[in-house]
Amino acid sequence: MRAEFCSAQVSRNHWRLGWLWHHAMFCVLLTLSISASEAAAFSMPANAKAPLGWRTGRETGLPVPRFVSLKAQSARMRIGPSFANSVKWLYTAPGLPMEIIEEYGNWRQVRDCDGISGWMHRSLLSARRTAIIGPWKVKSAALYAGASQSSGIAALLAPRVRLQIRSCKDRWCSVSVSKHKVSGFIDRSHLWGVYPSEVISN
Repeated sequence: MRAEFCSAQVSRNHWRLGWLWHHAMFCVLLTLSISASEAAAFSMPANAKAPLGWRTGRETGLPVPRFVSLKAQSARMRIGPSFANSVKWLYTAPGLPMEIIEEYGNWRQVRDCDGISGWMHRSLLSARRTAIIGPWKVKSAALYAGASQSSGIAALLAPRVRLQIRSCKDRWCSVSVSKHKVSGFIDRSHLWGVYPSEVISN
């Protein structure tokens, strides 16, 4: 069975469920090494409002939740934090934004824009920031030439279009759409992949 979620072709794997969650938590051997690039790439200013439920990740010390993106061409989401656990979904869209909601050893519990959650090995994820035009949108979102509505519309972006984030401050995010070779500024309220008060520097 194949379905499209978050601009990606995602295939549902009907493999029989393997080990139960509690069994995997105690039986899997985890290496507690932390990616230095993962820790260095995320920053949250002292005056920024943390998302609801924000806390420090037990493995990295980074904020949880936080947004990342898929690095691998093929990324398997599993039902638990172990290669022994069955595959829940297969993502084939590098650059797709994902939200980390928990950490366990080298594994990250992630959630996509449709609310589907599961576990991915950290090697499949990148600190490079991306976003998509919100799936909740019923109309296209305007991409402006500058950080104001008076600057003129550079493009109209349909829901679920994937963007690369250059920077975000206050209301506006500087973004690019590599596939269409267009860049500009967009109101962050149109995006899934950026928190309301988050500052992102390029």
